[in-house]
Amino acid sequence: MTTGEKIAALRKEKGITQEQMAEMLNVSRQSVSRWEMDAAFPETEKLVRLSKILGCSIDFLLNNALEARTERTHPSVLECFRFIRECGYFFLATSLDQRPRLRPMGLIYANDQALYIATDRRKSVYDDLIRNPLVELASYNLNNRRWIRISGKAEVENDPGIQAEMIALYPMIRQEFIQKDEIFLVIFKLSIESLKID
Repeated sequence: MTTGEKIAALRKEKGITQEQMAEMLNVSRQSVSRWEMDAAFPETEKLVRLSKILGCSIDFLLNNALEARTERTHPSVLECFRFIRECGYFFLATSLDQRPRLRPMGLIYANDQALYIATDRRKSVYDDLIRNPLVELASYNLNNRRWIRISGKAEVENDPGIQAEMIALYPMIRQEFIQKDEIFLVIFKLSIESLKID
C-alpha cells in the first residue's frame, strides 16, 4: 500500500472525514485529498501528527511494503486513478454516428466514489460525450508494461467541490479553460461498468 492509501484506509477506519482531518491538522481538505491520492506528500510535522491521529507509527505510513489486506475482485477507483496518473495520460474512445473516435487526454481525478475526466466544451469530444455518453478509457504504463481498460458512461458533473479539486490538482486549468467572462471547463463523472488491469 502507498502512504496515501494507508492514510485513507486508517482515516476511514476511525470514521474521520477528510474535512475533520483537515481541521485537526490545520490544512485544507484538498491537501488531505491530494495526500490520499499520492499527488502530494505531507510535511514531516504533519506526518507526526497524522501518526498520532491515526494511531500508527510514522514508519508504518512511510513503509512501502505491501501489508495484508482483504482481497478485492476489482481495483478501487483510487487505484485506477493512481495507475492512470502514473502513466501520465490516457486515451478516451467515443462513438458517434457509428464512427469510433480515439483521443489522448490527461485531466483525470478521483474520489472514493468515481473517476472524473475534464475537457473543454469548445472541443468535439464534449459534443460526442453529450450525444453518446458510452466511453472506453485506456492507459499504458511504459515502466511496468501494464494496461488499464475501463468501460462506462460519462455524465456531466456540476459539483463545485469536484471542480475545485481538479483545479487544485491541475493549476493550468485556470489558464486554459477559465476566462474572465466564461468557463469552458466541463467535468464528466465516469460511471464504471467494467475495468481491467493487465
